[in-house]
Amino acid sequence: MNTVEFAIKMELDGEKYYREQAEHNKDNPLNAVFLLLADDEKDHAALLKNELEKISYELADNQTLANTDNVFKDRGVFKNEFEKIPNQLDAYRMALQMEKDSIELYQKFFKEASEEQTKQLFGYLVKQEENHFKIFDNLITLVERPEQWVEAAEFGIREKY
Repeated sequence: MNTVEFAIKMELDGEKYYREQAEHNKDNPLNAVFLLLADDEKDHAALLKNELEKISYELADNQTLANTDNVFKDRGVFKNEFEKIPNQLDAYRMALQMEKDSIELYQKFFKEASEEQTKQLFGYLVKQEENHFKIFDNLITLVERPEQWVEAAEFGIREKY
C-alpha cells in the first residue's frame, strides 16, 4: 500500500467516524458539524483516488470552518443542549487526536512526495485537516470553559469568548 492508498483509507475511516458521531448527535446542532466533516473526508478521499488514478482534479477552497462557526453562533443554546449529552467530550478529544495525526501524516507525505501535483495535494490536505483540528479545538474549549472558569471580577482579566 503506497502513501496515497493509505491516505484514502484514512479519509474513509474518518468519514465513517464522523457519520457515526452525526448519528449519535442527530437531535442537536453537532449533527450538522459532523455531517460537514464527514462530507469533507469523503471529498478528500475522492481527491486522493483521482491522484492515484491520475485523473485531473481541482483543489478548491473549503468553507467547512465558516459553516461550523454559524452552527455555534448561539452558544448559550448550544451549551445547554451539549450538557445533556454524556461522554461527548471524549468523542471530541478522539476526533481532535485523529485530526492531529492526519496533519502530521500529511506533512510527512508532503515532504516525501516527489511529484509536484502530489505535493500540492498533500499540502492542501494539511490545511484542510488543520481546519478540522480548529473546529474540534474550539468545540472542546466551548465545552470545558463553563467548568474551568469562574466568572467573578476578583479573578482578574480573562480572554474573551
